[in-house]
Amino acid sequence: MHDVVPNAATIALLVYRTDPSQGLLQSDARAAAGALGLWVDVLYASTPGEIDVAITSLRGHAGALVITDPYFVARRHQIMALAMRDAIPVVATNREFVAEGALMAYDNDALDLYRRAGRYAGRILKGEKPADLPIDQATKSELVINFKAAKTLGINIPAQILSIADEVVE
Repeated sequence: MHDVVPNAATIALLVYRTDPSQGLLQSDARAAAGALGLWVDVLYASTPGEIDVAITSLRGHAGALVITDPYFVARRHQIMALAMRDAIPVVATNREFVAEGALMAYDNDALDLYRRAGRYAGRILKGEKPADLPIDQATKSELVINFKAAKTLGINIPAQILSIADEVVE
């Protein structure tokens, strides 16, 4: 995000209010931002009304919005309409946001996850006990860039970022 929107001094992080795993994410985000001389503004929301208030509070305040919680995928239309209204660049960890106008998404490769799940299920069907199998985690991620959103926001995507993108949506 910092490489793509270098003038953003404040980055907002939209957090699902009751997700206990978000604490570590927040501390990591603040540490990374602090190393770059940036500020992270954490916004908590768990209802559509709270989402409206949180995103509206960014107007003229934050240079970008980061969304990591899967809860917000179901609310992406609402979130992106508000962000686009106020020309706030959005980076999400779910590629579905890119189709709605987010600038970028860095997400697990869904096809790779399906293949891994199939292999795992196959091992169980062949008689292996689930309790004896190792935990299987995603190993492949993909960067998707919305070039149309970048143009709309007046953002020039650096060549080094474009070169590592797995997909560029025109």
